[in-house]
Amino acid sequence: MAEIAYIALGSNLGDRRAYLHDARDAIASIPGCRVVAESQVEETAPLGGLAQPAYLNQMLAVETTLDPPALLARLQHIEAAAGRTRTTRWAPRTIDLDIVLFDQRIVNTEDLTIPHPGLADRPFWQRELAELRDTVREPTHE
Repeated sequence: MAEIAYIALGSNLGDRRAYLHDARDAIASIPGCRVVAESQVEETAPLGGLAQPAYLNQMLAVETTLDPPALLARLQHIEAAAGRTRTTRWAPRTIDLDIVLFDQRIVNTEDLTIPHPGLADRPFWQRELAELRDTVREPTHE
């Protein structure tokens, strides 16, 4: 059964728009995934207090038959292919892909927390999510 995952995209290194574009294409090409809506792209100040460039952010609504850990693994593969390295928390990055929500699921493992714990503190995610939810009809569970 397909579910809707909301995936946040962010980039603040290099050609930020190209990284977002390439990530959207890569997500759309994941077997079992279909991008059903995308929010506007917006520029935001970096989080975490480190001096770094501003981010471009966007959120996608993705219909998927993957479970959350499998989707996370695919997203991390996309990040690595784009040169993302995980060093310092809040460090600049070519691309950051976060599962913000996944249908009605609650996940709390060592590797993944859904809803994303940063959702309440990121007004741009809340705006993007509201924009998507205005256009996406969530699958019915019958």
